[in-house]
Amino acid sequence: MIAPHVHIPFSRISEHLELIRDRCLNLEIYFAGDALDMITPADLKKMQKELDHKPSLSFHAPFMDLSPGAVDSLVRKATLKRLNQVLDIAAILEPKAIVFHSGYEKWRYALKMDWWLEKSLLTWQPVYERAASMGVKIAVENIFEDEPSNLRMLMEGMNSINFGICFDTGHCNLFSKVRLEDWMEALNPYILELHLHDNDKTSDQHLPVGEGTFDFGKFFYLLKNKDCIHTIEAHSPENVIRSMENILRFTTSSAGS
Repeated sequence: MIAPHVHIPFSRISEHLELIRDRCLNLEIYFAGDALDMITPADLKKMQKELDHKPSLSFHAPFMDLSPGAVDSLVRKATLKRLNQVLDIAAILEPKAIVFHSGYEKWRYALKMDWWLEKSLLTWQPVYERAASMGVKIAVENIFEDEPSNLRMLMEGMNSINFGICFDTGHCNLFSKVRLEDWMEALNPYILELHLHDNDKTSDQHLPVGEGTFDFGKFFYLLKNKDCIHTIEAHSPENVIRSMENILRFTTSSAGS
């Protein structure tokens, strides 16, 4: 398995720098909106110097209150501004991919998926074009989706190998109302990144991989793109380490199947 990335907010890198450097961890750096308001070029240069093991990087864009498919043009404008702030940083740090949330909630759009899709395409096309000019891939993450059809429609609408899916195992386990096989059949061709964490279906617990109820054995067996970015989203150093050990066990087992 490719050495995984580990999700970490930009503001907490210094706190865990010793572990990151000792274990030569690759990182998915999360840039919240308030962080984007405060980050300076000097902060980015300092981080680059501290990460002297030259990790592979991916980003997680802000998502709170944002809505890429908003019907209201002013909401989309604010969302696009935040997304472009992340791309400004990507131009400096050169991540392999950036994860964005879809913003889709079926009740918010009165079950009219075409409303969301039409406005989403208006947002994603310029974001994709700018990212592509820097060699950065875009991966849209499943959040509250209980089945994959809206994400599949977005992928077909964008129609690019560099615009794909970040498949989140924890969110699928918590919100899905269809089989894992249905998700994989719809989204496998588009998966560029994985968010790997677990839960017991009661809340988004971000447990270590394999310590909840998600069927990771089946998942890694079904996964076609074995070389996509594997990102651990367990929220403590201990759980990150346990996840790394468990991922190795699951992926080794699936490779032998």
